[in-house]
Amino acid sequence: MKKNNPLYTTGWADYELIDAGGSEKLERWGDIITIRPEVQAYFKSKLPKSKWQEMAHLKFIDTGKQKGKWQQLKPVEEQWQIHFHELTANLATTQFKHLGMFPEQATNWEVLREELSADKKFLNLFAYTGIASVVAKSTGADVTHVDSVKQLITWAKENMESSGLNDIRWICDDALKFAAKEVKRGNTYDVIVMDPPAFGLGAKGERWKIEEKLDVLIATAYNLLNKGGLLILNTYSPRVELQDIANTSKRYFKPQNTTLNELWMETKYGNQMFYGHLLRARK
Repeated sequence: MKKNNPLYTTGWADYELIDAGGSEKLERWGDIITIRPEVQAYFKSKLPKSKWQEMAHLKFIDTGKQKGKWQQLKPVEEQWQIHFHELTANLATTQFKHLGMFPEQATNWEVLREELSADKKFLNLFAYTGIASVVAKSTGADVTHVDSVKQLITWAKENMESSGLNDIRWICDDALKFAAKEVKRGNTYDVIVMDPPAFGLGAKGERWKIEEKLDVLIATAYNLLNKGGLLILNTYSPRVELQDIANTSKRYFKPQNTTLNELWMETKYGNQMFYGHLLRARK
């Protein structure tokens, strides 16, 4: 795959992308090693898959319809904790292959640590288990966390509490609907993170496609930002190209105030894997 303005995100002490290939990836989360499906790992792995099997504790087996089950290759608890700097993340196996953290987002978490402070307001939309919310709160910022799934908000609260923090504002709502209400209320923020799904169904069965929502996402974020505020937007859909994001963002943000990158990560053994597109735009 030809790279277009790549930005390389990296692991840290408690996370490592060990190897990838054959439509799977081998990762270390603290002391636990997992094998998970990965559509972007269309190349050959550096290590033989027999070696992966020897190393791993858990392997996700896809059973169709984007669900599956975890196979234990070694006896291990299926809930555990890892750390990012001084913060604690609670991980657990799920039927959707995810473990409660998207480690490629570490590059954005570092930006939050630089951008935010006690006098700043932060909005996390499509906030999942709230690692970005916890990172933001650790700076002293005022944090609003929005996700439409109640169980994920509970998980995010556990991450906050495990990290010794409090006072995050929790909103269980459709992210775009909440954001539109915030615009009407005249509320503004200094940093907004959006990590929308590529596709899906809303709470009332509404069909969601990122390519149809890109304009309203970026426009709404622009309207919610203070002057000088920062939008961080990640997209993962094969239907959205870097140029699509560039064309949409320039309707609202000045091109000289935006950076657009492909997000990549290199494995321990040198394979490189694509993780989607990343927009950072300043108002």
